[in-house]
Amino acid sequence: MIHHIGIIGCSAEGAALCYRTICTEGARLLGPHAHPEISMHTHSLADYVRCLERHDLHGVAELMLSSAHKLAKAGADFLICPDNTIHQAFPHVEPQSPLPWLHIAEVVAEEAVARGFRRVGLTGTHWLVDSDVYPEKLAARGIAFVRPTSAERDEIGRIIMQELVLGVFRPESIACFQQVIARMKDQGCDAVVLGCTEIPLIIHDANSPLPTLDSTRLLARAALKRAVGAPVPPHTVSSLDL
Repeated sequence: MIHHIGIIGCSAEGAALCYRTICTEGARLLGPHAHPEISMHTHSLADYVRCLERHDLHGVAELMLSSAHKLAKAGADFLICPDNTIHQAFPHVEPQSPLPWLHIAEVVAEEAVARGFRRVGLTGTHWLVDSDVYPEKLAARGIAFVRPTSAERDEIGRIIMQELVLGVFRPESIACFQQVIARMKDQGCDAVVLGCTEIPLIIHDANSPLPTLDSTRLLARAALKRAVGAPVPPHTVSSLDL
């Protein structure tokens, strides 16, 4: 039996990349053009941003749970959310959720362990890198982490919210991320978490100073594995992924 995946979207570009990854890589498991059944529900990104700006995690949780209930009614068997930032509300969501979840930071931390990484850099919105979403999951596995500096957080956050979520990809923004990751490498990091689901649209192993932990595609592959009950074969990034 192949399980039905429910995707709780937040920002369009990240949700689209996750959805596309499930569909395209599903074919390598299930045959040409095949993938598990998928349903997605998204509230307006503006609704989430309003809650985040006033530090209202209960409001974020209410939006996520609203989507969860709609997806349960649509027949989903389990849920994923390809948005790292709103996982801050997960402790308020999980106890009330009608369906089980895969937690994006859990998936990334497990991959870090599997690949033998010991100290990773964190990138993402300032809401995400200021939070315990990744530190909690990494520390539980004995993995150290480095956050961006205050100035780096501001610029990375600006790039994410004013460019990437709108599908705008600028060379100078790529260079900014590369500089931040290079500094993290100098601080002893052996990998970097791409902790915003849009970051993999501009940063990947081919242009990053450190190996990347691509939260978007890792979550999609974990969902595929759960849906079909089989490991997902290794994937080589192609130009279609970038």
